Amino acid sequence: MHAGYNSDANHLAVSTPIYQTAAFDLGDPARAIRLRTGQERGFYYSRVGNPTVAVVEQRLAALDGGVAAVGVPSGMTAIAYTLLALAKGSKGNIIAPYSIYGATEELLNGFLPDYGIETRFVTDRSNPEAYEELIDDETKAVYIESISNPNVEIYDIDAIAEAAHRHGVPLVVDNTIATPYLLRPFEHGADINVYSATKAISGHGNVIGGFIVEKGGFSYDERKFPFLHRKQYIFRDENNQGRSPVDLFPYVPLGVAIRASFLAGMGGQLSPFDAYLIQNGLDTIAERLDKETANARKLLAYLKGVGHVDNVNYATDADSPFHDVAARLLPLGAGGLLSFEFKGDADQFAALVASLNVFSYHTNIGDVRSLITNVPDTSHVELNPKHLEKASIPRNLVRISTGLERAEDLIADLEHGFKAAFNENE
Repeated sequence: MHAGYNSDANHLAVSTPIYQTAAFDLGDPARAIRLRTGQERGFYYSRVGNPTVAVVEQRLAALDGGVAAVGVPSGMTAIAYTLLALAKGSKGNIIAPYSIYGATEELLNGFLPDYGIETRFVTDRSNPEAYEELIDDETKAVYIESISNPNVEIYDIDAIAEAAHRHGVPLVVDNTIATPYLLRPFEHGADINVYSATKAISGHGNVIGGFIVEKGGFSYDERKFPFLHRKQYIFRDENNQGRSPVDLFPYVPLGVAIRASFLAGMGGQLSPFDAYLIQNGLDTIAERLDKETANARKLLAYLKGVGHVDNVNYATDADSPFHDVAARLLPLGAGGLLSFEFKGDADQFAALVASLNVFSYHTNIGDVRSLITNVPDTSHVELNPKHLEKASIPRNLVRISTGLERAEDLIADLEHGFKAAFNENE
């Protein structure tokens, strides 16, 4: 709640002001040069940096235990910019498990190949050796989710990081569901974290945003990551000599490369107002996630006793194959996401949804409202039947994202829904 903000520099305002401005006064030509060359820190154009956005960037980096962060318009932007920057200049491949979010799979399988970036998907995704077997000299990143959506799987981040690092490859972790409150991947070997702040970080379902956070200190080999070593005029010094991102910030070159090349060149900047909303949500992250985790545990216990339900997925559940890893990595719990197989047809699921009064039928997660959705036809609609099978997502999988309602009300609502779906008397 305190990192990244100093009221003395903001007219003693207690709450972070929204700097809703396109540009900032340069002062004089000499200062303009100092800003451009990095001799002076400051802001000149909101497309590449804004004080309101910077507060949230610094706050999230501090919460993550990282060095620097870049705010972008969405979680998908964060993933795309990170992988494009790592592969830019030499193409190559990404290693990722089949269990990833549907839109991310579409990015990896449907978009990046057009730019010469292949993705090698891991089927045996709990096995660190399965990732390492796919790594070669052209691998640019290993990409995983700390808690997968929708199967709530969690993997041995430490072991996967070690496998990646043996080959000079960074580990990129989408930590959206866990957030830095429940899990800090940098403490387990990750190098870059990406977030959809749309979810639990902001937590209120009222903003779209994303972040890229760098741990700092990863050694980017020049042959494997030429873009980060390429001397560019945009990074020139006071003598107009080109420099590379590694020349400018050798400890955290990725962020400066993304800010200068992607934010400046492609225009994907988080807006000041959206950053303000995200910051307000971030202030209450501990209270929200504690309550949502507690609600998920109670719903887990309820759903495991429902005859119309099979295979409830929650990583810290004693019956989960991921229990041991989750117990080590997630001492505070696995958050508010769980899923189950619905033992009914499409019409029965529609009847269940129609009868719910507390749950909302939405595609997002990490909201103060509790949400329910049928995964293959909504949040993961991009996945074809083959990929659904490899990701262990059956056609009848239902995902729940718990909110802040009373658990008793949520259980009563589901109970009412199941009875309506299966024509059982109240």
